[in-house]
Amino acid sequence: MTRLGETLRAYQQRDPAARSRLEIFLLYPGVHAVLYHRLAHFLYRHGLKFLARLVSQWSRHWTGIEIHPGAKIGRRLVIDHGMGTVIGETAEVGDDCLLYHGVTLGGTGKDQGKRHPTLGNNVMVATGAKVLGPFRVGDNARIAANAVVLGEIPPDATAVGVPARVVRIAGERVDYASQVDQIHVTDPLQKDLQIIHSRLDWLEGEMERRQAGEGPEIQQKDDEKE
Repeated sequence: MTRLGETLRAYQQRDPAARSRLEIFLLYPGVHAVLYHRLAHFLYRHGLKFLARLVSQWSRHWTGIEIHPGAKIGRRLVIDHGMGTVIGETAEVGDDCLLYHGVTLGGTGKDQGKRHPTLGNNVMVATGAKVLGPFRVGDNARIAANAVVLGEIPPDATAVGVPARVVRIAGERVDYASQVDQIHVTDPLQKDLQIIHSRLDWLEGEMERRQAGEGPEIQQKDDEKE
């Protein structure tokens, strides 16, 4: 009951639409999925793997969230909406994590043994993100919406893009329980493209000035460097 109370409080903190713990307990599929998983994981650890999968499959049918009975789930996990979320057999999720709908903690199809990712504590994985492979996502990390993460993510970092690239949060640790933001993250690829576009605009301007007879500024700059 202590763990259930913790989970309900976590939903209240992170979901502004949550009006009461009773509503969360009765109507939130993420809560039901975790409760079913606790039972399935208990059966799995005691060798009752068929019954474990039966409970898991029923949970998937009822909630739209698929958690393999072998996955290890920490305390106060919040799965917001949750439809289409998949957590693989060897995945591990730390405490105080937040997953949105359409998230996959999966494998690449080529690994044996430990095949799925490990999330540290206080990790947020946003809508539609895919985290694939047996690596670790560090504490307080953020995975942006629709990112595809194929390698380790350090603590206090943000991963964005396909394939995902890491952007550190300028020396500031974020408390995701009260500061959840899926979209306002810096995309380094977008920054690179902006630099390229700026350079192209400058070159086009130089070509137009040459054609208009305004002087070879590019050549003049090269001469100044020499």
